[in-house]
Amino acid sequence: MPSATIASTGPRPRKGTFQEIPVSSTSHPDNPIPEEPRGVRSLSVTDMNFNVSSQGSSDTTGSNSPATPATPITPPDSLSEKELEETNGRRRRASTILISQNSEDMRRVLENVGTGGTQKIQSSCCGGGCCRGQKLRPVDGPISGFNSITPPDNKAFASLGLTLNLLTLDSDLSNIATLPEKTVSFKSAPAYTAEPHPPYDVYRAPLHHARELTKSGAEKRTYHFDIDVTDYPAESGMVDFVVGGAIGVCPMNKPEEVEDVLNKLCVPKSLRDKKVLMRTTKGRWPTIWGDDKPRELVTTRREVLSWCSDIQSYAPSKQLFRLLAEYTSEENEKKILEFLSSAQGQGAFCELRTNSHISLSQLLHAFPSSQPPLDHLLSVLNTLMPRFYSLSQDPQISCQFKGTECRRLVEVAVTVADSDDWKGGMRTGVSSGYLEQLARRAIAAEAAGEKHDIHIPMFRGLMANPLATRFASDGPMLLIGAGVGIAPFRGFVQRRLQSANCANKVWVLQGVRDSLLDELYSGEWGVHEDKVRTVVQSRRGESRYVQEEVRHQADLVWYVINALDGRVFVCGSGKGMGEGVEAALVEVAMAKGNLNSQEAELFWTRKKEAGQYIAETW
Repeated sequence: MPSATIASTGPRPRKGTFQEIPVSSTSHPDNPIPEEPRGVRSLSVTDMNFNVSSQGSSDTTGSNSPATPATPITPPDSLSEKELEETNGRRRRASTILISQNSEDMRRVLENVGTGGTQKIQSSCCGGGCCRGQKLRPVDGPISGFNSITPPDNKAFASLGLTLNLLTLDSDLSNIATLPEKTVSFKSAPAYTAEPHPPYDVYRAPLHHARELTKSGAEKRTYHFDIDVTDYPAESGMVDFVVGGAIGVCPMNKPEEVEDVLNKLCVPKSLRDKKVLMRTTKGRWPTIWGDDKPRELVTTRREVLSWCSDIQSYAPSKQLFRLLAEYTSEENEKKILEFLSSAQGQGAFCELRTNSHISLSQLLHAFPSSQPPLDHLLSVLNTLMPRFYSLSQDPQISCQFKGTECRRLVEVAVTVADSDDWKGGMRTGVSSGYLEQLARRAIAAEAAGEKHDIHIPMFRGLMANPLATRFASDGPMLLIGAGVGIAPFRGFVQRRLQSANCANKVWVLQGVRDSLLDELYSGEWGVHEDKVRTVVQSRRGESRYVQEEVRHQADLVWYVINALDGRVFVCGSGKGMGEGVEAALVEVAMAKGNLNSQEAELFWTRKKEAGQYIAETW
């Protein structure tokens, strides 16, 4: 009969060459069962300095002597077990601080610790205030028809998908956002005018030519623009347009969206285009580059709403809901808006911001009785910021002759961003939709043989984006892109092919869905195009994605990245293509360099730090 094995109750010897774990009040190497630590210091939520002293560590004899100073960290092998337990007659304090035991403690830490404390918990906190939410308390007794919430009966409100369980007109709401400060006001316009965008005017560049790069039936629409910058004003620093650089475009909101907002706010039509003196008490708005200071600007209500405030790109804020609630006449709508700006509505607020794309027009339709004054509303809305587009050609060689005069052009490609609209159709992004409207007007005028007077408000910027700063005129270069991300590489190839020494040192991997519908710039890459460019289709033929072609071209990738002055560029959408290409590059390093996954990731990290691997994704 085999003998039974009896577990020993004594300490077992620990094997291995690693340094032994010390035995203390918070460390039990011989106990494999996890236990809640005992005797761990707690952080006082009233003292937010992360002091090492605590009530439990003070002198227990009743004296007024100060708390014991912190014990310096000592290597475990230099202390005996007794010394670990006692220091100067007192038990050695643990090195771990318990900063919270409930949501209230965490709330105080978030509010009062400051920058240092925020950094300690940043990796575990999304910053959206989710931990500050509070539950609605059920109302005692049955909910009668008099105090129950009757939500607005319209399509805009239904599209918000709000969950209003337990919310009644009698619900107690706490921590409601304060009413935002009114920083904008309108007065009758005087005889003088003011500059809208100090210190620089936004240059209105003539649109020389526009065309659609994609064919009918393509999943996304992409347009090409030739912009005349011959008369672009000189700026400080003598910055010029460079290969791989980008220009900023200042778009305007859709006229129909602006008109709809003005209608919902009941702004009289006689006042919408009337010149007024707009005053601000602080901030940069309505400028882009100006200082934080009060301003005066002669404008109209329609102009400032069209060009200066973003009415569709940003998720709604609690300040906006609070403002809408302040000027709501219907009690059910007011209660819902206050709920969204309160602690009890934190969950619904976060879900609303992350699960849907909401515009100002949609909110005004969802809560039709809310009619805040336009000047107060402008105090809350975000600034309409410029959008940046990479140059799709070498700006040093692009020239269009007008008679004997050479007009300098810069070229960009823009893909229209579409998203679902609450009305049931599709809506475009602010800037891409604005540029699409200009392109269609130019295309229609050119087709009719008419001249057009279309301008694009743009600025050159610093030309300091990664594609511009990392471009090199020599050394092998691999360019990987998909969709409109391939556009800046056209300029790279044009510049490199000017030199005979570089003709065999540049390669392009271009990902498209269907080469018959959405292959950009086919036949426009200069000489030797068939030798430098490989087009990969995901919807036709072999149905291969560009990241799969990266694996297929492993030898080329490994040669370029290890060559002297070799560079690998990646440009395109960060989701899908960008992540897939990065994973493929790691696999190439593992296969060709005989590395494990961590070593391969470190390899590309160091190449990025050295400026040999450049990824610009969005």
